[in-house]
Amino acid sequence: MDGNAGGFYDPPHSRTRPIAMPLRTLPALPTLAQLNAADAAAFLDHLGGVFEHAPWVAAAVVGQRPFASTDALHRAMLAAVAACPEEARVALFNGHPELAGAAARLGQMTSDSVREQGGLALGALDAADGARWDALNAAYRARFGFPFILCIKRHTRATALAVFEARLANDLATELAGTLAEIGRITRLRLAERIADHGLDGLHGSVAAHVLDSRRGLPAQGLRVALHDADGALLAASVEEGCGLTLLAGAPLRMGRYELRLHLGDYHRQPGTAAGLLDVVPIAFAIDAPEAGYRFTLSVAPWAYSVACTREG
Repeated sequence: MDGNAGGFYDPPHSRTRPIAMPLRTLPALPTLAQLNAADAAAFLDHLGGVFEHAPWVAAAVVGQRPFASTDALHRAMLAAVAACPEEARVALFNGHPELAGAAARLGQMTSDSVREQGGLALGALDAADGARWDALNAAYRARFGFPFILCIKRHTRATALAVFEARLANDLATELAGTLAEIGRITRLRLAERIADHGLDGLHGSVAAHVLDSRRGLPAQGLRVALHDADGALLAASVEEGCGLTLLAGAPLRMGRYELRLHLGDYHRQPGTAAGLLDVVPIAFAIDAPEAGYRFTLSVAPWAYSVACTREG
């Protein structure tokens, strides 16, 4: 392993690139064309943090410009990592903080990792949960020699823990490949945040619903639909206005169990509707494809309801 001060892999060719030249100003969110045309230093300054504590990855591909797409840029960056010897890949993996580890609790992470782990408040676990994560982190590092890495934006705490425990049973070759795949998911999302016209597809999932009042043959305007997680916490709520409603969008969905709640009692107490016996109707479901679109088609009446769900992607 190269003996640089940070302990991370620094390929010889990256040290020969003219990265100390003065920066030309790039917009806060440049286009791909602007990144293709920027000087090497500006390119590295903007994309050097995509791979955690590994600016050498961006340096390895700067000479391959222009990139026809952000996807081509991402594939080139992953290929640069995959082409490295195992020792170098492990060094890159070790640049990542542990999930819910000491760095998370102390706030000693990159801004990207703070946002990613912060989505599940992994830096603020209670003592019992913290001890469970610490035990898993220690067991995983002792077995494989690097931290457990997961694209946490695609998971709830429950599914992350389940994957964590399952992966402890893998062999080293499986974990080396699986870890690089997870880093691919993480860095794909990070690139999308850094490039205005990234054009990357398959990044986001959605949960949407359309509710019909079957008695009137019209959309159930005024019906409140709420989405809760497995613990009952409210995630999103909206009111049917006649053209359907979107409850979650713009990010990967977190795998896990959820509950859609139809507030039928309040709806049927509105003027012009018929009073019914149903109040809040819970519909439990599971999300297992974070980048898919989940579409609920519902029909309600004063004394009954029906639901169908489709998954796209």
